[in-house]
Amino acid sequence: MTSMPSQWVKQPNSHNCFVCGLRNPVGLKLSFYETGPDEVSAAFHPTPDYEGFPGVLHGGIIAALLDEVGQRAGLIGEHDHFRVTAKLEVKFRAPTPLDQPLTLVGQRLKTRGRLQTAHAEVRLPDGSVTAEADITLADPPPGVVPAGVLETLGWKVYD
Repeated sequence: MTSMPSQWVKQPNSHNCFVCGLRNPVGLKLSFYETGPDEVSAAFHPTPDYEGFPGVLHGGIIAALLDEVGQRAGLIGEHDHFRVTAKLEVKFRAPTPLDQPLTLVGQRLKTRGRLQTAHAEVRLPDGSVTAEADITLADPPPGVVPAGVLETLGWKVYD
């Protein structure tokens, strides 16, 4: 995903988020793109720094990736409408190898009231899925995301 099609919409990044924070020295620094009306994608090339079992991406990192891409699906068309994860059900289908490009895909499924559901996948270059998650997102309680916090977080689209 080095050159992105011009019709894809880049979503904002923040300063310190573990997955998308561009200034987090130990973060993954991923960028997310709206690749369809209800779909978000990102590229990730895991290094041995994120190893669990030898040669395999750590399951906790996989869960973080799935959570983030599912959350990002919920941001399509409303980049400032944050939701919190109410439920994350991860299924590990196969070991996720290190040192090869992965594609993360999140799909927004349904929005009803203050709840939203999404599905997320980690895919190998051949399209096979190594891990997936079903996610329930909820609007946060009032005050959790205070007015004006987005600027403090550095929440914007960066070149």
